[in-house]
Amino acid sequence: MATVYISTGSNMGGRFDFLQSGLHDVSERIGEIVLISSVVETPALGFDGSPFLNACFGVETSLLPVQVMEQLLHIEKKHGRERDTSKGYVNRTLDLDLLFYDDSILNTPFLTLPHPSLEKRRFVLQPLAEIIPNKKHPALFQTIANLLQNCPDNTSIQVVEQKLIHPRYRKIKEHAFVCVEGIIGSGKTTLAKTLAAALGYKTLEERYAENPFLPKFYRKPKRFAFPLELSFLADRFKQLNEEAEQLDLFQSGVMADYHMSKSLVFAKNTLSEDEYPLFTQLYELMSRSANQPSLCVFLRQTPQRAKINIKNRGRSYEQNIAINYLEQLAKGYDQHLPFLKAQMAVAVVDVSDLDFVLQQQDLNTLVDRINAQLGAIA
Repeated sequence: MATVYISTGSNMGGRFDFLQSGLHDVSERIGEIVLISSVVETPALGFDGSPFLNACFGVETSLLPVQVMEQLLHIEKKHGRERDTSKGYVNRTLDLDLLFYDDSILNTPFLTLPHPSLEKRRFVLQPLAEIIPNKKHPALFQTIANLLQNCPDNTSIQVVEQKLIHPRYRKIKEHAFVCVEGIIGSGKTTLAKTLAAALGYKTLEERYAENPFLPKFYRKPKRFAFPLELSFLADRFKQLNEEAEQLDLFQSGVMADYHMSKSLVFAKNTLSEDEYPLFTQLYELMSRSANQPSLCVFLRQTPQRAKINIKNRGRSYEQNIAINYLEQLAKGYDQHLPFLKAQMAVAVVDVSDLDFVLQQQDLNTLVDRINAQLGAIA
């Protein structure tokens, strides 16, 4: 396998969409995307044209250098770009330049490696230095960071807020409001934050730390079960509707670490036979006017592993949670899955064998499992 670095740019039409679509095609035709820079905006150089969006990314590939270049040209053509060196600098829908192929040095009529002009182009060096600052240019013997520092190009560059999405998150990105569910200690909040960062979504976290009844419930479950479940239900309802007002129906996307209906799962385990019917009536009234996600990622975790996770995160009031309570919750969630599936798309993924907090490959595996579930649903 070789690692290649590619510069991408566009100054026509939906510039960002061209970059995103090109990135996806590269992942399908060339190899696994391993690094993606921020996107920068620069004025057109060498001709009178609209400003460009530019970025750089790294790819692991089994293709040879010429094959990589052939695929890049194919992807450009697919997006409406026809290279014509006789015309000089022109507007373009999608530009894909091969900068490095490992440390190869190549000089042929079809391909020159490293790219012959990269040390003169700030719009290439700045995003490249973000992802591989210490890589040495095999012909100039300077790091990318040094080349950027000494670059003669003083063109103004502005980093844009919007980030390119890794192709593996493309299916999840089709949903503007996503929730993550599972038993206590399954990794809901961690995964919600990770997915939100990858997608550029806002994170919506359950406000358990602000609930005054939670520590009391763990000490005296029967006495404080009803006020606890009612307070959680009210806060979840309030939070969902606050977000709808603030984000204009989640225009930037939202990743929540809960679904409102989890109240039913916990209430079923904690409330008495007299209290539960009243609670379900209250839930039905509130849920009708609350914004609901279109996708739920359900994490299937063993109670034993969840217990370890709970211990490791160190919340004092959770340390006495019994394993049989977690087992009851796991059973309750399994019984609740048909309810969730009737409301939205649900990707049920087993995470009992994964450490997606510390291991990037395990996170990739988890996202692959989500995508497989979404493909099966479609």
